[in-house]
Amino acid sequence: MANILIIDDDQEICATLSSLGTRLSHQCRSAYSLSDGRLAVRQSPFDILFLDVRLPDGNGLDLLPELMMMADPPEIIILTGKGDPDGAELAIQGGAWGYILKPSSIREISLTLERALQYREEKKGKAEKDILNISRFVGGSPKMKVCFKLMAQATRSDSNVLITGETGTGKELVARTIHENSSRAAGKFVFVDCASLTESLVESTLFGHRKGAFTGAQDSRIGLIKLADKGTLFLDEIGEMPLSIQKSFLRVLQERTFRPVGDTQEQTSDFRLLAATNRDLDDMVDRHEFRRDLLFRITTMRLPLPPLNQRPEDIRALATFQVTKLCAQYGIPEKTMDEDFLEILEGYDWPGNVRELFNIIERSIVVSGAEKYLFAMHLPRHLRIQVAKEQIRKMTGSPVISEGDGEAGEEVRKIGQEIFQDIFDRPLPSLKIFKGTSERIYLGELMRQCNGDVARILSISGLSRSHFYALLKKYGLSIQPE
Repeated sequence: MANILIIDDDQEICATLSSLGTRLSHQCRSAYSLSDGRLAVRQSPFDILFLDVRLPDGNGLDLLPELMMMADPPEIIILTGKGDPDGAELAIQGGAWGYILKPSSIREISLTLERALQYREEKKGKAEKDILNISRFVGGSPKMKVCFKLMAQATRSDSNVLITGETGTGKELVARTIHENSSRAAGKFVFVDCASLTESLVESTLFGHRKGAFTGAQDSRIGLIKLADKGTLFLDEIGEMPLSIQKSFLRVLQERTFRPVGDTQEQTSDFRLLAATNRDLDDMVDRHEFRRDLLFRITTMRLPLPPLNQRPEDIRALATFQVTKLCAQYGIPEKTMDEDFLEILEGYDWPGNVRELFNIIERSIVVSGAEKYLFAMHLPRHLRIQVAKEQIRKMTGSPVISEGDGEAGEEVRKIGQEIFQDIFDRPLPSLKIFKGTSERIYLGELMRQCNGDVARILSISGLSRSHFYALLKKYGLSIQPE
């Protein structure tokens, strides 16, 4: 007997599914809104969840990340209309077991339910070894948990895996983790950067060569493919592999045999292939820049990594990890990140992903010097400007007004509203503390914008020289030109 939850605002559909489940000796419960469904899954565990996409108070797919974070999530069957093919695609990408088009026959619904329950029972009975050492990863957002599940699956076989994702998302780290958790952990992890391979030397690098095979070959050399024997061969940026070598490499994947350059004897290598790319290989195939048969061969499993802007829940944890690591590395007391520092990190788009975040954190630590706290003013100017513009755009619904438009006062008012909007959502400090914090932020930013030019600082702020230096001493600031 299974516990089934039906989330659909159509009470007739709920009654039909509930009646079907009850006849099959299952316990059924219905919810007619997203909020009621969310409450139900928090109160009781369910084996099967029928989930409508269009609900009166939101999109049912928005519940998927929350469900995937559960220790034992239910098998989710999406109820979607025939005119909504994107709903089915998004559902499967989000971790749903399957989907049913509305309306469907009782037979079709019964068959889908039976298969989902069979899958769930087999999954529980297998006692799968999904214990994955992810100690090198930081963050546990729903999207990363989906990645961890795929990584755990990849460790249980020798299947070829294609890891996709933007630059800086951690593709090499994922590949190393799969290798270290697999049955080949005792073997070598051989890294190959396809982007750095020159077309003239790629065969020699991968397959090796005999002494005298070409000019400069003074000694025989073992290729990287042979070096990966009994281990893992990781081809990073495989989309950069020259077309001229792709056919030869395809044969190596099929036969696990190759011939070093200048040799007459074939060699064998028992390696497991992991590949990674930040390019769209399907598009490259359409443009005849990548072999279709090779793409089929390397994608037994596909493991997509989300960009950082799709998992903002992990930014604070990543920033804290990097600050702790760098302070220990530099031998300095650990710095504390101010709330405004963290809020700007969370408001930035991060085109360079985790790699860019870590570089920005390191720069901020260097710029902050001996100061104990990391403030927004320690972040690069371009980053703060971009976040500020985006915040103002969201608030006003229009592009940022420049001072040259003759509306500087209105711009200042809007910026001020955005800077201090948080005070309405939290207990207010004393006026003295509030003024002091505002004054310190203003002075820090002013010094940056003026590049430490005291005369310009005094001119803009209207402060006297003695008052200015008194404020620097009061807030522990120093003039440090960028």
